[in-house]
Amino acid sequence: MRRAVPLFCLLVSFAAAAVARSADGPLVKYGDPVPRDVREIYDAGIRYLLKMQDGSGAWKSNHGTPAPTAMALMVLLASGEDPNFGPYRTPIRRAIRSIINDQDGGVGFIGGQGGNPSMYHHGFAMLGLAEAYGVVDDRGLWSEPGGSGGKGSGRSIGKALELAVRAAVTANKKNPTGGWHYGPEMTSADTSVSGAVLMGLLAARNAGIEIPDETIDRAIKYYVSMTSGNGTVGYSGMAGGGTDATTSIGVLVFSIARRQALPQYKSAQAHLEKQSRTPPGAAAGNVGVRGTGSSYEHYYRAQALFQCNVAAWEQWNAGLVKTLKRTQAKDGSFTMSYGPEVDTPLTLLALAVNFKLLPVYER
Repeated sequence: MRRAVPLFCLLVSFAAAAVARSADGPLVKYGDPVPRDVREIYDAGIRYLLKMQDGSGAWKSNHGTPAPTAMALMVLLASGEDPNFGPYRTPIRRAIRSIINDQDGGVGFIGGQGGNPSMYHHGFAMLGLAEAYGVVDDRGLWSEPGGSGGKGSGRSIGKALELAVRAAVTANKKNPTGGWHYGPEMTSADTSVSGAVLMGLLAARNAGIEIPDETIDRAIKYYVSMTSGNGTVGYSGMAGGGTDATTSIGVLVFSIARRQALPQYKSAQAHLEKQSRTPPGAAAGNVGVRGTGSSYEHYYRAQALFQCNVAAWEQWNAGLVKTLKRTQAKDGSFTMSYGPEVDTPLTLLALAVNFKLLPVYER
């Protein structure tokens, strides 16, 4: 079990890692100042999110929960403020309790509607817990004011994460495709849900949780099967024909799983870099068009480009910042494809790559 460590120590370790990876070039500097526009957009977005957290600690949307809660939690963790003593300590701890209270303590699934687990929500919740694990000191999490009473009361972040991993691994074993779909018992898969779950598992592995190699290998094999010769990653059923969002997911999971030697990774990377030469939203003339400028696409493309080509990410990121500066509402929110409760945290997480603080954003 990984123990909590002060954020300062994390910053030092990230800086040391950046020096050790000097082959990445001078653009990857973990001590680089964050552009003022990025900081202003991010801080305004956080102010909006803090107003929208409900009494249970959750961020709810028409698309359900706990995925929006996990997204908002990661926004706060990525801000650079100390999660244990900084200004966001209380909302961070309330969010963690909310996610754990949404977990079935028996089988480990997190979230869902009408008693039916949603692997999409489960994946993001698992990712949020993995990013909090080892950074947030959860001693006293359930004994502080407002902390008791939920069905997850007393469960540590580490225990909740281990249960969530077990549920995801079990669902994968039952799925002949090697991926995941919306329900854990489904035998089909899509690259969107699979991306949410696989990133959660990879983050948990990075946090020190044991993940079976077989599970990762089967999931990567699924993405290989969904990648066409032209580099596009399909959504479901057959290779290719997907959006830039699904191709970004493919590039990202190949990168985080250390499978850059695969020809499918190389073709997907080349396709994504070519598609990213156009500033965000410019192709459609509308930043709110799903698949051509949605918050979901921004979220995955930012991470994928940063992993595969920092220079390409910097160019695309500059266009993203200009677009977001123009489209952010006065209250700090963003409304694109899914409503402000989802669009806002996803958009801020796309910007969070600039901070390079979350372990999942480490190259």
